[in-house]
Amino acid sequence: MIRLRDTQYQNTAAFLENAIRIAEYYGFAPLDSMPRNAANSDSAGKRGVLPLSKVESAIAFARRDERTLLSGARKCMSCLPALVNLPSASATGPFAPPHSGTLLAWRTLTSTTGIPSVSFELHIVGSTSAMAEALLIVVGNAIAEEAGIKERALAINNIGSSDSSNRFVRDVGLYLRKHIESISPTLRPRAAVDPLGTLVQLIERGHPATPRAPQAMEYLTEEERRKFWELLEYLEVFGLPYELNAHILGSRDCWSHSLFEISTTDSETGARIPVSFGGRYDPLASRFARTPSSATMISITCEVRGKTRPMRKKNSNGAGVKSDDAQPAVYFAHLGSEARRRVLGVLENLRHASIPVHQGIWYERVAEQMAAARTLAVPYILIMGHKEAVEGTILVREVATNSQDAIPLPELPNYLKRRRVGAWREGAHA
Repeated sequence: MIRLRDTQYQNTAAFLENAIRIAEYYGFAPLDSMPRNAANSDSAGKRGVLPLSKVESAIAFARRDERTLLSGARKCMSCLPALVNLPSASATGPFAPPHSGTLLAWRTLTSTTGIPSVSFELHIVGSTSAMAEALLIVVGNAIAEEAGIKERALAINNIGSSDSSNRFVRDVGLYLRKHIESISPTLRPRAAVDPLGTLVQLIERGHPATPRAPQAMEYLTEEERRKFWELLEYLEVFGLPYELNAHILGSRDCWSHSLFEISTTDSETGARIPVSFGGRYDPLASRFARTPSSATMISITCEVRGKTRPMRKKNSNGAGVKSDDAQPAVYFAHLGSEARRRVLGVLENLRHASIPVHQGIWYERVAEQMAAARTLAVPYILIMGHKEAVEGTILVREVATNSQDAIPLPELPNYLKRRRVGAWREGAHA
């Protein structure tokens, strides 16, 4: 949990305001204001999203923070079809996805148990790409960094799919059986029915047997290793250090594949303080949707102090809108895997320069991205292909004249500012 005394903020509201600003730059929208799809209501029979109570009763929770995930996951699954089917004419609206079939949402959740805290959750639903996890990690790291958390550490693990991790869980059970006498009597019954949940509890308690326990990454299939390496490549190209940590675990009823945690170090005690946790929750999303589904999330937790309600502007319908509500004048298109690996670094540099941009990171084909740029009617398009990615440049195309310049990436923000591209105020690009 982020302690406000370690940040630049005076109260919780200030932390949330900046977190929302960063998230909305990348296309996240408030989950609580998104339209629900009537087909997903409880009365929709077999087609609807399952009620919370039916899913919760079937989950073997391994972490304390997993219970709060359920309500956010269900809301996301209820909204996804409605958002995907929005007409293209609403592309400039506050809820329009900048991509095809992928939902990006944020929400806040207050906890009154223990130390009062508020969690800022980010969800990406509908994408199987490792880009989803990479984006969540980059945004979560940016939120912690701008809060003033200087000593940050990113730890990542991969528990594989429910099928591939069966051997891992079996071996964990055998390992716990060998050390059953050293396990607390209150925890021993759980070891027989939920080995993974038991291991998580032992890790939290600092049990001496946990460092030698089986590690999930040793049981991954070749395909799972390849996809995991894609995520690590995104982080390495972005320049974000990480460590592989076999102790970042969670319930297989909720999570699959990648799990990650961002933590800081207590300057007085040297203890590790987790500030955010997330991962891919395909199994939970699939339970709610009653069909195979893809979803990822990250939750950044901050203590409650002073004001807690972030200031939000309202549109004519009463819904919250971005504090800087002009539409971007730039669309960023990429071509090829090499360019895609560099997208997040370019976007973060533009964010630091306060230059808003539409992006097509969820599209695989450049034709789809160009079609989206035409729909958005942006005056400029940034294009990065394999050649530009290798050379460290980017093409800036002016739509009206179809002329373009190749600009070195370090010079891109100043190049756009000289052409007055990227002002947040409405009408700046008219």
